[in-house]
Amino acid sequence: MENFENFYHDLLDLAKKYETKNVPLKIEKDLENDIVKIFGEKITSLARAQNGLNDVTELSYTTAEHHSYWNLLYNSSEIATSVLEKWKDSLSDEDVADIEWAIKELTESLEKIKNKTNSDS
Repeated sequence: MENFENFYHDLLDLAKKYETKNVPLKIEKDLENDIVKIFGEKITSLARAQNGLNDVTELSYTTAEHHSYWNLLYNSSEIATSVLEKWKDSLSDEDVADIEWAIKELTESLEKIKNKTNSDS
């Protein structure tokens, strides 16, 4: 029976073929969760961070708002997105104001979580 691990090993064979043609690839695996990431030689730390954050942001967009941690995840990812977008530039006054607003949202959400935890005890 074919499975994801078999696919991964076939992928490694394909990657070796390209590496012999001087196309360096970096492959990261998390076979427990059926995840394989392939990076080309031009990938930067900033691009990797932005790519990873896209996954976090997607989760924050699709998580139901009634989940008690939703607002923490959403606002944290919004702050990180703003920072990474401006990594090589300066944050504008509007960017700073948006980050301050998100921090207030985080603080309020954390207080709600703490209050719920205390009332459940």
